[in-house]
Amino acid sequence: MSYVDEVIETIIEQNPGEAEFHQALREVMESIRVVVEENEEEYKKNALLERLANPERQIKFRVPWVDDNGQVQVNTGYRVQFNSAIGPYKGGLRFHPSVNIGIIKFLGFEQIFKNSLTGLPIGGGKGGSNFDPKGKSDREVMAFCQSFMTELYRHIGADTDVPAGDIGVGAREVGFLFGQYKRLSNLYEGVLTGKGLTFGGSLTRTEATGYGLLYFTNAMLKANDIDIAGKTIAVSGAGNVAIYAIEKAQQLGGKPVTCSDSTGWIYDSEGIDVELLKEIKEVKRERLTAYAKARESAEYHEGKGVWTVKCDIALPCATQNELQLEDAKSLVENGVLAVAEGANMPTTIEATEYLQENDVLFAPGKASNAGGVATSALEMAQNSQRLSWTFEEVDAKLQNIMENIFANAAAAAEEYGLDKNYVAGANIAGFKKVVEAMNAQGIV
Repeated sequence: MSYVDEVIETIIEQNPGEAEFHQALREVMESIRVVVEENEEEYKKNALLERLANPERQIKFRVPWVDDNGQVQVNTGYRVQFNSAIGPYKGGLRFHPSVNIGIIKFLGFEQIFKNSLTGLPIGGGKGGSNFDPKGKSDREVMAFCQSFMTELYRHIGADTDVPAGDIGVGAREVGFLFGQYKRLSNLYEGVLTGKGLTFGGSLTRTEATGYGLLYFTNAMLKANDIDIAGKTIAVSGAGNVAIYAIEKAQQLGGKPVTCSDSTGWIYDSEGIDVELLKEIKEVKRERLTAYAKARESAEYHEGKGVWTVKCDIALPCATQNELQLEDAKSLVENGVLAVAEGANMPTTIEATEYLQENDVLFAPGKASNAGGVATSALEMAQNSQRLSWTFEEVDAKLQNIMENIFANAAAAAEEYGLDKNYVAGANIAGFKKVVEAMNAQGIV
């Protein structure tokens, strides 16, 4: 048995029932196999892959809080500090009922390579809770966030671990978390990113993941002699990533025609009205049925179905494993040219392989959605210098980072005879940087 297969088998056996983590592990390990085989004896002797696949630290804690009826509720909080070889742990907090240790580990493992690809000095981590902020009052969200941070604060810091937002954790939640951290630690430091602009936040952070997705996608299309202008684009999700992916796609001349939320999806033949979408989702926090009621050209459909729409480019921006094999078959049948992931691992392994086998350009999330964490690292830099950069300055840096990520992933794929396999290229490029740092720091 090869060293890669041995490690996959061992890690899965040691971490039972963590399907998402197993999926992420397999995808990365298969991609880097060609690199490992060149150095198998050395890597095995130093247990390099085992050290890479085991978090440096896993923290699990209870989060008691009081709801508006006076009832005490108890949730579970997590922080997985996966790898600090190239910098302090960096990765978001996710508040969603589906959160468990396997999902946090999958996200943290992916974050190692994503953060490495940005070229910035940040390691990989992730955290969150099975708390659901939907339907909760501001006071209830504040009570939960304060309780969550009362435990988390002792494990994080500007030079140790810098969390950010993720699903269920937006500006409101980050504000409450930061306030409690400051109160407990007596420190005003850049310990959280995604903060409000009045207390250390960065311009462009809200738009960063969606904009970055399009900067990467556009670079990939250009490298393959495809012009995004005039292309029909299917987008899933209606959160931060999807909204700003739609906005940037329109700015680049594309025509996004779909979006979705947890109950259904919209097809708008005239192209998504991004200002209306922002009003409904960011201001009123309503369902997409409100979009359909407000716009004659829009059709609302219950359930799933975004990937049945004929499109040139597909951007899954909702959640993990949302684009499955049958969806990939529908996209290919409808002539899709490219799929670029805006969410974390939104495409199953089977769907990814099917798309690649059918010559669809495929951008993996750890590369194409790295704009969020890249801009978080830029926020950290601004906090350290006590400076604020303009929107244009941050946006230009973001575009440069995303175009470099594509160039590095493409070059790594080509170097190993895997031309246009950007999944393998991204994993290899991210892996090689982390491995070099790990080797230099000894067996730790």
